Amino acid sequence: KKSSGKVVAEDQINLQNGKSTDEKKIKKKKSSKKSFFEELQEEDVPKEEPIVEKEKSSRGKRAQVKKVTEELKKVEIMEKNENENKDDEKDNELEVDEDLLKNMTRKERKRYLKDLQYKKQLAEMESNRNNDELGNFSVSEQKSTNAAATTYDHTSDIKIENFSIAAKGKDLFKNANLTIVSGRRYGVLGPNGKGKTTLLRHIAARKLSVPSHIDILYCEQEVKADETPAIDAVLNADTERLRLLKLEKDLTAKQMKGDLSVQDDLKKVYEDMEAIGVESAEPRARRILAGLGFTVSMQKRATQDFSGGWRMRVSLARALFLEPTLLMLDEPTNHLDLNAVIWLDNYLQGWKKTLLIVSHDQSFLNNICTDILHLEDLKLHPYRGNYSQFKKMHEQRLRERLKEYEKQEKKLKSMKAHGSSTKVAEKKEKEALTRKQEKGRRGASVMVESVETTTELIAKPREYVVKFSFPDPPVLSPPILGLHNVDFGYANQPVLFKNLEFGIDMDSRIAIVGPNGVGKSTLLKLLCGYLEPTAGESRRNSRLRFAYYSQHSADQLDVEKSATQYLRDKFNLDYQASRKRLGSVGLVSHAHEIPIRDLSGGQKARVALAELICYAPDILILDEPTNNLDLESIDALAAAINQYKGGVLIVSHDARLITETDCTLWVVENQTVNQIEGDFDDYKQEILESLGEEITQKQ
Repeated sequence: KKSSGKVVAEDQINLQNGKSTDEKKIKKKKSSKKSFFEELQEEDVPKEEPIVEKEKSSRGKRAQVKKVTEELKKVEIMEKNENENKDDEKDNELEVDEDLLKNMTRKERKRYLKDLQYKKQLAEMESNRNNDELGNFSVSEQKSTNAAATTYDHTSDIKIENFSIAAKGKDLFKNANLTIVSGRRYGVLGPNGKGKTTLLRHIAARKLSVPSHIDILYCEQEVKADETPAIDAVLNADTERLRLLKLEKDLTAKQMKGDLSVQDDLKKVYEDMEAIGVESAEPRARRILAGLGFTVSMQKRATQDFSGGWRMRVSLARALFLEPTLLMLDEPTNHLDLNAVIWLDNYLQGWKKTLLIVSHDQSFLNNICTDILHLEDLKLHPYRGNYSQFKKMHEQRLRERLKEYEKQEKKLKSMKAHGSSTKVAEKKEKEALTRKQEKGRRGASVMVESVETTTELIAKPREYVVKFSFPDPPVLSPPILGLHNVDFGYANQPVLFKNLEFGIDMDSRIAIVGPNGVGKSTLLKLLCGYLEPTAGESRRNSRLRFAYYSQHSADQLDVEKSATQYLRDKFNLDYQASRKRLGSVGLVSHAHEIPIRDLSGGQKARVALAELICYAPDILILDEPTNNLDLESIDALAAAINQYKGGVLIVSHDARLITETDCTLWVVENQTVNQIEGDFDDYKQEILESLGEEITQKQ
């Protein structure tokens, strides 16, 4: 529009200066529809005949041009402001088709309003997300044919075919396929650092083809720290609820003043409020917060008064409250205590919409997931069933691939024996594999255009195995370790413990449970002697050696040294013994020789675990040892504990680690420690009953 105005202004000047103008161009301009700016200038600028007026001063010409330019700027500013106001109005309210609502049933209206509400809420949440980190990735994807796309637009399923994602030249996914069926709950598995989180972020940012009508929520950022109470931070996410409540208030005020014309509008507002469940919203939000560990008083506290971990819980509560069509959770149990994990596990078992979870908690995956997506060889391999069922099927798949590999190697060896070079033999085998794949494709019904892929020889399957052990300690006479009449409290804080009295022996297997903040980690530090009791005493055998592993142990490593050098210097190990120890805990070989500061969080945790083994302790004291460990490493840790002949004391939110190691449960409550009668299932039921929840029956 602005450039059009400039052309007209230049034409006016040309006419005034007597410059020659193409007659055809003038004729065309006259016959065409006049723009808004042309009409404006015709009103403000007197029409003149194209007569040469050399006597006109240059000052008059400049004034004329200036006037036209100023008018153009004014109109442009007015138009811009008008558009911004319209955008603001559009942002502040939902675009509801009133005629469509009239013909809907109550159930259809409820679904329609929720869909609009989700799009509004999630658009706002996504607009606040910083997607700069995705700029380092390159993404490609094969698009569906028109027929497939038309069908795709009317389904709640997600189908992404032949997509590739690379980061800084390194492939994370190559010609991978992903199908997500509506209403199913998927666990995404694969080694750390191979692209699980990257996949979720690309789906959330819609870098991959997801139908626009499917609302997505990826829970990864903590809520903003401000004066908003936790309960309001959850409720305010429902912007349609807030709009209806305000509208109801305004209409009711008019009705109270005698304006009876608002009765129909008020009736419709009440119907819409019922359709989206306005009355049940707050009880539902409070139920979710309570399940995640928020007491009634905590729910009233401002988000700025919580730590980052607790604000992540508020963010998780908000995601559960909104119930998007596709909810994606990345390690949701990392910031939770065992009680909150028990509640979330039970709650998600009843989740009716689509769920995508990345987690290292095997019990969590077993109870919740209906399907598994396994990231391996730059592809996503789907499996029906939970984690335990996946493991059986994956082991079978590995055996089949090993047979195919051995068959291939036998063919190559035979061809070489008959005079073919290695290069020629491999080429022939690739051609045979290509023919086999093409034959399979011809027999399948495919809705998308075929993709040319280079057939590769079958690589030798390598099963990822982590296996380690703790050296058995010498037998020590009891008492080994204990607290006697111990009181403890931090300065200017309420007393945590009173009259603690218990002992630990070489055959003890104890898991300490309880909500966050009751003093579980403090109890372990009292036993280790890192904290002194305010009353009573801590007693231990004079020959006792214990190893303490906390969620912060990795932060205490000498980051300037390599992992190999760190163990050699600390325990006087030779080079090979140090490398062997690191390899046993699953630390990849190339990470042995680089500075610890350059390792990932999971790799640092493995170095700390290797250090723990080198201590050859009589008692293991473990505080959240599964953080930053993958499923295979947690399995190896549980197996090592079961073979270990010393005492074990664990604080963990991983239910499977507790049950697999057959630990006795000690609960921290009411400033003391008590042993629970019964097993883990009894404790789980006790927690859910205390929250007023029923145990969800597995389907």
